[in-house]
Amino acid sequence: MITAEKNLKSTLKEYFGFSEFKDNQEKIIQSVLAGKDTFVIMPTGGGKSLCYQLPALMSEGTALVVSPLIALMKNQVDLVRGYSQNESVAHFLNSSLTRAQSTKVKQDVVSGVTKLLYVAPETLNKPDNRRFFEKINLSFVAVDEAHCISEWGHDFRPEYRKIKQTIKSLGENVPIIALTATATPKVREDIKKNLDLNNPNIFLSSFNRPNLYYEVRPKGKKGNAERQIIQFLKQKEGKSGIIYVLTRRDTHEVAKLLNVNGIKAAPYNAGLESQVRADTQDAFLKEDIDVIVATIAFGMGIDKPDVRFVIHYSIPKSIENYYQETGRAGRDGLEGHCIAFYSYKDVQKLEKLMKDKPVAEREMNAQLLQEMIAYAETAICRRKFLLHYFGEDFDEENGPGAKLDDNSRYPKKEQESKEDLLKILKVVEESKEAHILKNIVRIVMGRKNQDIEDYQLNELKSFGSGAEQSETYWNSVIRQGILAGYITKSIQNFGVLKLTDAGRSFLKKPVSFKLVINHNFIQEEADQEKAFMESSKSGVLDQDLLKLLKDLRKKEAKKRELPPYVIFQDPSLEEMASQYPISSDEFANITGVSKGKAIKYGKKFSELIKEYVEENDIDRPQDFVMKSVVNKSGIKVFIIQNIDKKIPLEDIASEKGMKLEELLKEIETIVMSGTKLNIQYDIDQYLDEYQQEDIYDYFSESETGSLDEAYLEFEDEGITMNELQMMKIKFLSEVAN
Repeated sequence: MITAEKNLKSTLKEYFGFSEFKDNQEKIIQSVLAGKDTFVIMPTGGGKSLCYQLPALMSEGTALVVSPLIALMKNQVDLVRGYSQNESVAHFLNSSLTRAQSTKVKQDVVSGVTKLLYVAPETLNKPDNRRFFEKINLSFVAVDEAHCISEWGHDFRPEYRKIKQTIKSLGENVPIIALTATATPKVREDIKKNLDLNNPNIFLSSFNRPNLYYEVRPKGKKGNAERQIIQFLKQKEGKSGIIYVLTRRDTHEVAKLLNVNGIKAAPYNAGLESQVRADTQDAFLKEDIDVIVATIAFGMGIDKPDVRFVIHYSIPKSIENYYQETGRAGRDGLEGHCIAFYSYKDVQKLEKLMKDKPVAEREMNAQLLQEMIAYAETAICRRKFLLHYFGEDFDEENGPGAKLDDNSRYPKKEQESKEDLLKILKVVEESKEAHILKNIVRIVMGRKNQDIEDYQLNELKSFGSGAEQSETYWNSVIRQGILAGYITKSIQNFGVLKLTDAGRSFLKKPVSFKLVINHNFIQEEADQEKAFMESSKSGVLDQDLLKLLKDLRKKEAKKRELPPYVIFQDPSLEEMASQYPISSDEFANITGVSKGKAIKYGKKFSELIKEYVEENDIDRPQDFVMKSVVNKSGIKVFIIQNIDKKIPLEDIASEKGMKLEELLKEIETIVMSGTKLNIQYDIDQYLDEYQQEDIYDYFSESETGSLDEAYLEFEDEGITMNELQMMKIKFLSEVAN
């Protein structure tokens, strides 16, 4: 079946133009050429494809390559054809081909000119195709992305489970090479067992990508992550990157936001037409766009070596997904920055998506998600955590890339926690090594729930032995106890914690145990928000300029016979006194200043600010200002259209799930932005002509337009806050615009 072995390096040079093999490539190829079953675990960008492409080109017959995605097959076929003068050297056979195209592919295979035939598992398992494959001369079968076989790996594909049955029908001695970039020890066992690999040669490369920088940031309130992403991308201008999001809708919204802010981006998700996806992928490869905003549908097998950053806008559902996706950065060995934004709300969304799954699948996915949460919250070297997950040790002081993560670069203080590790080990021992991490934490903290009471764990001596410490603290002890080798987690038993030999020795003779407490992202987000609020209240506001702006507002209001707040409200003046806008574009970025207001009132204010800046030699803040996407199909247009139709305001609010006071605030914002709205039809339902006249006159004479002050004025007449708000909107619509 296999031709006599040639000099591999000269053949490598002949077919692919390379002079040297990488890592284990040469040994892997020798194994395949020798007809041995071969199992390759090699990280993304390590050169897995070459491990089956070169032996296929050197062997008699055709190699079948099982691949999960049409885009991946096309990409690989194009690459192989690019190295050869023979266009038929590689083909794919899948549902995207017409009948005529499929016939041509099969003719080329039968004639012997095709050395590599890529098929999806669904295509491989079709009876008609099976009969065809039985007739051809197969050199071997390559199962790419083999982790799809295991339910414990990401991207599980049930059709992968049937591959071995089909291969056996093609002949008893057809060699198999299985390849994957990401596989935990559990997933590796699943792959070997399911493919029934016959005493395979196993080649396990390091999972370490030493050029990648790993970072996790708290997502914070809405808009915070977007602002940070745009600031980051402005620093990486002209460089290629991928942003992974959770939903198809997010791909469009985030891409639109990036484009508005001058970044060439495009969405990519499984809901787009195949041609649109192909065009987007090509544009990314050709550098016509810099950023792809994608769901997990994008990236598998994409051969772009100079992706400089991978950003996770939402936390991934497993470490396997995270590792695979971050592995698309820096494949050329140069810079690769990986940022993940963490939010408990995103975790809740992922948990919600699991609730309709079968119980076993739900528990398994929950465990994978918990591992991802643990990675996000850990305060130790992230590279050490990742590599441990894949069964690999790492020296966080001197290993390749040891200091390339946020925790290593900005380390938290260590503390001695020998006694607390001892408490945890005692809990694990006393509870018969039969419980998951969450229950171990509950036992040590003395917290009851149904599981604790059902198993009578509240009767253990160690129950409540660590009640004085927080949940974050005990999670830190357990996670770092696992990394230190004192505890192990049984994947097969859904995460049950067990003692190792080292853990049993520690119980008899404790030694020093240094602990770094995990990140508490909920608290960090709150602290971040508090700091933001405090900084916005103090220091940045120029009180001298604010006084000048208020004087000018009063002067302009008097000249136009208007209340001052109609010109600009206080928040707008305060923002002017901190941002110092002097150009029309900068002025239009101030909250509450529409283009109409800028034209109508803005000139004298911007002239005053410009003069003040020059006289006082002010260094204006150059802080990034993120442009927002105007959602023309959103609530603003909905409100305007419904008011034009004279729909009662209560009904408009109800349609959008809002309270009336919330709707009225939204309407006031629209009016203050320069749009006239006539809500007279609704006001007439609540107030008579004389009441309307009195309230209108009040707002005409009010200095501030305060609703609270207006309510005190009209309280005795039984007029509500909502009715006053309606009249203020009427007044502003007629006078301010």
